[in-house]
Amino acid sequence: MSAIRLLVLGAVRQHGRAHGYQVRNDLEFWGAHEWSNAKPGSIYHALKQMAKQGLLVAHDTAPSTAGGPPRTEYELTDAGDAEYFRLLRWALTAHDEKPDVLTAGVGFIVDLPRGEAIGLLRRRVAALEEWSAEVVRHWTPGGAPEEWGHIGEIMKLWVHTAASGAQWTRGLIERLEGGAYVMAGEGERSVDVLPEGVENPYADRSPDRSRG
Repeated sequence: MSAIRLLVLGAVRQHGRAHGYQVRNDLEFWGAHEWSNAKPGSIYHALKQMAKQGLLVAHDTAPSTAGGPPRTEYELTDAGDAEYFRLLRWALTAHDEKPDVLTAGVGFIVDLPRGEAIGLLRRRVAALEEWSAEVVRHWTPGGAPEEWGHIGEIMKLWVHTAASGAQWTRGLIERLEGGAYVMAGEGERSVDVLPEGVENPYADRSPDRSRG
């Protein structure tokens, strides 16, 4: 799975309707250009491609009164909304995807009801534990650890990564069970990414915003 589809669908959905520059601006504000493949070219390509696939509907807008060019605004179709939630649920449960997929999923986790989000995360923990056990059972070399050589370090890395991932996920489950965050169906929530007064660490590192 590519994180770009989830990121773009989620960003458009938050606005209701959004043009490419708004989506790019949001994703850069979140730092997605640093930790995923959400580069400007990928964002605009994803918007056009998903419009062709019927996941987005494109609306042509009139030129701005300030003299700016017309822009195409995008809106999720029913199929796009269903695809967004399919990708979001997958991102939270799939233990063998790249880190940017989970990062994107966590970024939009508040779009799910609390109980569902907790259930998906519990499935993630179970999958990580099963994977770790499989590595130990079938992949780990026999004999003393010092006899494994450097190849044995790979298995140690896999087991350690699974264990740390499960530990982090359990922590998030506990926070959600304790009432953290405003989840879907629980009322209005701020669309701000950062707490009030906290500077965006990516603000000065983002590409030039004068284009697009």
